[in-house]
Amino acid sequence: MTHLSFLDRLAGLDTNTVSDALDFLDLAGATVGLRPLWACPKIVGRASTIQLGPKSDTAPTVHLISPVIARVNSDDRVLVIAGGIDGISCWGDILANAAKTRGLRGSVIDGFSRDIEGSEAIDYPVYGRGVTMVSARNRLIQLSSGEAVRIAGVLVHENDYVIADRCGTVFVPAARIEEVLDLGERIARRQDGMVAAVRSGRSVEEVMHDKEFEAIRQEQSQ
Repeated sequence: MTHLSFLDRLAGLDTNTVSDALDFLDLAGATVGLRPLWACPKIVGRASTIQLGPKSDTAPTVHLISPVIARVNSDDRVLVIAGGIDGISCWGDILANAAKTRGLRGSVIDGFSRDIEGSEAIDYPVYGRGVTMVSARNRLIQLSSGEAVRIAGVLVHENDYVIADRCGTVFVPAARIEEVLDLGERIARRQDGMVAAVRSGRSVEEVMHDKEFEAIRQEQSQ
């Protein structure tokens, strides 16, 4: 199965369902606090990881994140940016325009963005902890790219899968993507059936009983 088909299947789910699948498999991946910074669409893609850190001098340097954007050569990339500092921007409209031009699907920042209207104006999705007006210049630098990073407590590797929507952001280890998708699709079907049952008048106490969810685990083991 190709990476594209995995992305198509992931796009058919939502973060709640993927988070549930990860729970069943005892995998970390769901984050808290990384939400859309404007009313942006869901993003699904593969992680291009970036680690930021405080700048310790005032010597001129290449602007953070820009070298990674310049090297993008596929249309499945989501920038996953670690190491943001509260109240300091690590994203802005110039980077957003460059990313949009290179075909990036969006950015997930464990940090803050400025110029958020600029990202919104070009329909570029940005997920993060919040917005600010304070520049990163002489405050933050890029330390590395393409290496494992920790995002809101979750370890994310280059090429892991990313899904982000109005409920937040979830990462799926690349080596487990097919397993997570198979289970996520089963969960989605069962939950659709539970919604239909409640709408038809069946008792919600019965529909949402733990045994109904345990049935998913039994299906998984078969």
